[in-house]
Amino acid sequence: MIIDALTNMEFYKGLNERLYKGLAFLKETDVASLPVGRYEIDGDEVFALVQEYDTRLADECRWEAHYTYTDIQYVVEGCEKMGWKTLDGFMKTEDRPEDDVYFFDAEGDHFVVHAGQFAVFTPHDAHRPGMAVDRPAPVKKVIVKVAI
Repeated sequence: MIIDALTNMEFYKGLNERLYKGLAFLKETDVASLPVGRYEIDGDEVFALVQEYDTRLADECRWEAHYTYTDIQYVVEGCEKMGWKTLDGFMKTEDRPEDDVYFFDAEGDHFVVHAGQFAVFTPHDAHRPGMAVDRPAPVKKVIVKVAI
C-alpha cells in the first residue's frame, strides 16, 4: 500500500510502467472536469473510473480486495477515510470474480485521503474505501485500475 500526493508522482516512474501511466493520466488530465464514467488509458491494462458519491458511515463500508488489478484511488474533490490491512487472516465473505472484487470480514488501520492525494492498493492489500471522515459528504474520486 502506498499513500502519497500526486505532486510526488515522479518518484514512482521506475517502479512500474503501468502504475506510472495511471499516475500520469491523473496528473495530465483535468480529471475535475470529467463526468462519471470509464476512461481508457491503455485498454484493459490501465483504465480510469470517475466516481462521485457521498461518503458513508464506517459500518456501511466493506473490506474488499482485487486479485487482477491494483487500484490507484485518487481523491479529486473532498476527502474520505480509507482502511488498509494485508490480506493475512481475513475471512472472505463474498466472491465476485466477474467484477474482480472479493469482500472480507476483518479490521485494519484507517487514514484520511485528501484532495490531491492517492492511495495504491495491490492484490495483497484489503482496503475499505468510501468512509466519511466526520459525517457523510460529497467526494469526487478517480480509481485507476492497473492490471498486474
